[in-house]
Amino acid sequence: MAEITANMVKELREKTDAPMMECKKALSEAAGDMAKAEEILRVKLGNKATKAATRVTAEGVVGIHIAADGKLGAILEVNCETDFVAKNDEFLALVNNSVELVANQSPADVAALSALPLAGGTVESTRAALVGRIGENMSLRRFVRVEAKGRLYAYIHGGAKIGVLLDLVGGDEQLGKDISMHIAAFKPKALDASGIDQALVDSERRIAVEKAKEAGKPEAMLEKIAEGSVQKFLKDVTLLGQVFVKAEDGKETIEQLLQKKGASVAGFTLYVVGDGIEKKVSDFAAEVAAQAAAAQK
Repeated sequence: MAEITANMVKELREKTDAPMMECKKALSEAAGDMAKAEEILRVKLGNKATKAATRVTAEGVVGIHIAADGKLGAILEVNCETDFVAKNDEFLALVNNSVELVANQSPADVAALSALPLAGGTVESTRAALVGRIGENMSLRRFVRVEAKGRLYAYIHGGAKIGVLLDLVGGDEQLGKDISMHIAAFKPKALDASGIDQALVDSERRIAVEKAKEAGKPEAMLEKIAEGSVQKFLKDVTLLGQVFVKAEDGKETIEQLLQKKGASVAGFTLYVVGDGIEKKVSDFAAEVAAQAAAAQK
C-alpha cells in the first residue's frame, strides 16, 4: 500500500477544499493516486471538490493588444510576486510593450519574445533591469497571437486578472463585447465538445456512474444516467452550450444567440492570472519564531 504523506493530504485539500480526513481517506482508497483521489472526493462531495480549479494562485496581469482594424491581436500573461507590483506603472509598461511586440513581431515562444529589441535593449534586459529596481521577480509566462477570421474583441476584468481575446465572425461590436464578458464570467474550457479533453469526459462519466451506484440506481440505468451527466457537463464547460450571461429568459445559449445574430465564433483565448501556478502561502508568525530560534542557537 502506498504511503500517504502529510504533504499529499495538504496538496489534495488545497485542490479540493475537502476536509483533511476525507482527503486522507480518498488518498488511501486511491492508493496515493492524486487524480483518482480527487475523483473519489467529487463522488462524495459533488462540485465543491473542484472549487480550487479557478483559484488565482499568482499575481500579475493580462495584457491585450488589438490592431486598429481588429484583424490582428495578442494576449499575454506576465507574473510577479505581489499585487502591489502588478499595479506598478513600469511593470504595466513592460506588459503593454511586450504584448504589442507579440502582435507585430510574431515570436515563436517566450524565449523569442524575450530576445526582441525594446527600450534600447531587449525585452529580457528591460525585465531584468526592472527586477533590479523593484526588487521583485517577474516573468513573461504565456501568450497567443491571433490573425482574425472575423474581428477581434477583448475584455479585461478584475484589475487585469482575467483577460479574453475573442475572434467573432459577423455580428457587431456590442455582441463582441457581450460574448467576451460572458467568457470572462463563465470561463468555458472550449468552444464546443470537440475541444474538451477526452480524459475530462471519461472522468465525468466515471463519477456519474459511481454516484448513481451509491444512490442505489439499477445497473441497467447507469449508462443512461452517465450519458446525461456527460452531456450536462459539456454544456456547462463549452461556450456554445452555456446559457448567455445576459439572456432575458435565462435559457438562451450562446449558440442560439449567435444564430439569431447571424454570427459565429472562430475562436477565443481566456487567461486567468496565475491559473495552474501554486502560490506559496507564508506563515509570518512561524517565520518569526523560526528566525528567533535560529538566533538563539
